[in-house]
Amino acid sequence: MNETKDIRYVGVKENLAYGFANAGQVFGYNLVAGGYLSLFFTKVFGIPTKAVATMILVLGIWDTVNDPLMGGIIDKTRTRYGKLRPYLLIVPIPLAVATIMLFAGPEILSDVKNTTIKIVYMYISYFIWEFFYTIGDVPFWGMSTAISPSPSDRTRAISTARFISSILGGLSTTFLVVMMDLSNNGKWGISLSQDFLILAIISAFMLVFVFSLAGRKTKERVVQSIKEPSVLEGFKIMFKNKPLMMIILGNVIASLTGLAGVFQTYYYSEVLNLNSAVLWISLPGTIFGFLTYLLIPKLKKKFDNRQIVMLNIIIRSIVGAVVFFAGLKFYNSNILVISILLMLQNFIFSFFNTINAVIPTEMIGDTVDYMEWKTGERNEGVSFSVLTFVGKLSGSVSTSIGTALLPIIGLSFKTDNLGNRVAVKGDKTDLYIWALFTLIPWLLGLLSLIPYFFYDLTGERLKEIRADMKERREALSKEVSGNEE
Repeated sequence: MNETKDIRYVGVKENLAYGFANAGQVFGYNLVAGGYLSLFFTKVFGIPTKAVATMILVLGIWDTVNDPLMGGIIDKTRTRYGKLRPYLLIVPIPLAVATIMLFAGPEILSDVKNTTIKIVYMYISYFIWEFFYTIGDVPFWGMSTAISPSPSDRTRAISTARFISSILGGLSTTFLVVMMDLSNNGKWGISLSQDFLILAIISAFMLVFVFSLAGRKTKERVVQSIKEPSVLEGFKIMFKNKPLMMIILGNVIASLTGLAGVFQTYYYSEVLNLNSAVLWISLPGTIFGFLTYLLIPKLKKKFDNRQIVMLNIIIRSIVGAVVFFAGLKFYNSNILVISILLMLQNFIFSFFNTINAVIPTEMIGDTVDYMEWKTGERNEGVSFSVLTFVGKLSGSVSTSIGTALLPIIGLSFKTDNLGNRVAVKGDKTDLYIWALFTLIPWLLGLLSLIPYFFYDLTGERLKEIRADMKERREALSKEVSGNEE
């Protein structure tokens, strides 16, 4: 077991290539994540909230079929480049085009008054974007397991990807909130719709030249079985994988915490009326978050992955409750007090954001090894389609529910005499947004603890599986080499 841990198969250059590739992918994804997509469709594109909420929910449900289906197709793939790399080589260009088209709607249809045409464009453009994003995302995260048989290599690859993407990938929303404030205050002659489109074009360049590094500069080192599994077999194996099922269930329940991200966008935009406030409020946590990547190995010496995830869930709910009640008198009146409270929250959350970015991905890699141990088949495609599906489901469900809640809490948008889209609010709208930003999502998130009580891929059991798989892979490698000769 120690030998498996200590051998390093992945060099620094390849590790960095994998990390930068994730940044190239995430730059554009961040424009879609959280409340930005909801804000874009409702406030910028002028589409009714019910239509937006329905579309996001419908396509989120489609992902429950689309992602695992794509994962099954990937698992069946056998080429001299591997089963993951071919998709990573192909997808950057069509995904780049789809990203531009997704955010080009308000400009292309600027003279169109028919809401139905806008809704049709929204459905088509978002569906195409989701399709190509899935083709890239599933094999990308599957590569985090296939890149090396060494657990330490995998941890480094995932940590590098998340670390670099948190810096470079996060620049898209940093630019966006500044550009939105400049547009809202008339500081430059660029509209909100043009803000989104400019960043979509930059995202396209990032996809073509940076995300493509995943296909061009990384290798698949874990030997696949000679037999090609059918797509149906991949689904059957996934449902037999109890530890994976527990992770899926926990993450599906945790998707409700995504409401915090949706209402964070509306809080800064419509309560504080200062989108860029998120930059200085999140700055201390962002800096600390970078440093916490270095603490993960030490944390893993004291706790196993399941304990770390459960600790994350509990502490977030406690911190959220404290911030909500401490800010009740200040959330819409004293930006200084609120800034201090939210800085503290972000500072604490940043540590757990880092954990959330690395540990669950590593846990899914463990479930892939577990099923290979039980069945002799590796299913990175299907297993990591769960990671991408749950991530997108989380965004879809939270954005859909959050958008649907807007009229219920009294928030709507109308066009003023100057042609600008402005907010219309009820007496308690600001309070509801504050609660949905700081408190309610994290309390709902406590329910996601339940499945992890039944997750048992930890401790000595996991060590024994890894040691056994090391011996099997060496034998399989010799068998594959013999067949090639």
